[in-house]
Amino acid sequence: MNNEQTIIITGGAGFIGSHVVRLFVKKYPNYKIINLDALTYAGNLENLKDIEGATNYVFEKVNILDVAELDRVFETYHPDGVIHLAAESHVDRSIVSPLDFVYTNVVGTVNLLNAAKKHWFDTDPTLNAKRFYHVSTDEVYGALGDTGFFTEETAYDPHSPYSASKASSDHFVRAYHDTYGLPVVLTNCSNNYGPNHFPEKLIPLMINNVIHKKPLPVYGDGLYTRDWLFVKDHATAIDAVYHKGANGETYNIGGFNEWKNIDLVKLLCKLADEKLGREDGESEQLITYVKDRPGHDRRYAIDATKINKELGWKPSVTFEEGLSQTIDWYLQNTDWLNHVTSGAYQNYYAEQYAEKS
Repeated sequence: MNNEQTIIITGGAGFIGSHVVRLFVKKYPNYKIINLDALTYAGNLENLKDIEGATNYVFEKVNILDVAELDRVFETYHPDGVIHLAAESHVDRSIVSPLDFVYTNVVGTVNLLNAAKKHWFDTDPTLNAKRFYHVSTDEVYGALGDTGFFTEETAYDPHSPYSASKASSDHFVRAYHDTYGLPVVLTNCSNNYGPNHFPEKLIPLMINNVIHKKPLPVYGDGLYTRDWLFVKDHATAIDAVYHKGANGETYNIGGFNEWKNIDLVKLLCKLADEKLGREDGESEQLITYVKDRPGHDRRYAIDATKINKELGWKPSVTFEEGLSQTIDWYLQNTDWLNHVTSGAYQNYYAEQYAEKS
């Protein structure tokens, strides 16, 4: 990779994207980082206030469905790489509005692939030092039983409109590599958590509700199991794959860290009660079991051996350490939390987490 690069990071104002943008802006002062984001409900420039004045950082408010705008951005900045994180990503929303996920996750990805193919082959037919990096999810693999792990060879078996849209986008990225020779890498990651996470997802939702002493909605029997990855560790993994990953390869990124939802929520309650000066067990009494969502996968677990052995990456914190840091961040950033929990979000929340009848 060149010492001086221009990289477009899509979805850079979102949860994971903002951590990737910050890492690249700070770690690579000779790079120019173009944050391309449509600023939908989960995209928030407040996530990047600390680096918005950096000389190697540019923000472009662009929707990846706008082909003309993508052409303009590629013609203006002549990027050497794309790190594609922009996506609709919440399973529950995909069940309500699946077409939104088809447009953004599938059509939007193909628009980006077309822009990269058009501009890169026109300017550099050998594609030296070019890279299209597609960030995906472990949900494309479907569900696991009580044992076993997802590997890079696991067959795709998506069960929700969200995971089906991401599986489709993965296939298009690989097809552009195989058909046109576009230099690509892909990663499939487990559930992320950490600072700046929009509170529709489990951990920030529970932290927000604990703070305000609201019910803690747990789907079904609470025994759904996920592998949890601290978002800052995900950002360092993306850094490693972008710079050292082999062309055409896929890498699974996981936290080696499985938790049943109910056990996770109880640990979160215990840590939060300690930090808030509440009696032990006070927040746990807020746990409320709610109607399960359709097509709910029972267990995900990532085997991240490949990225560890080939690229030397591994998680830097235990789940307890990462969760403690995450709770601290939300307690110290209540203004951010209040800003993102708008009236529209409250209406969605009320519909989604109705108690079991």
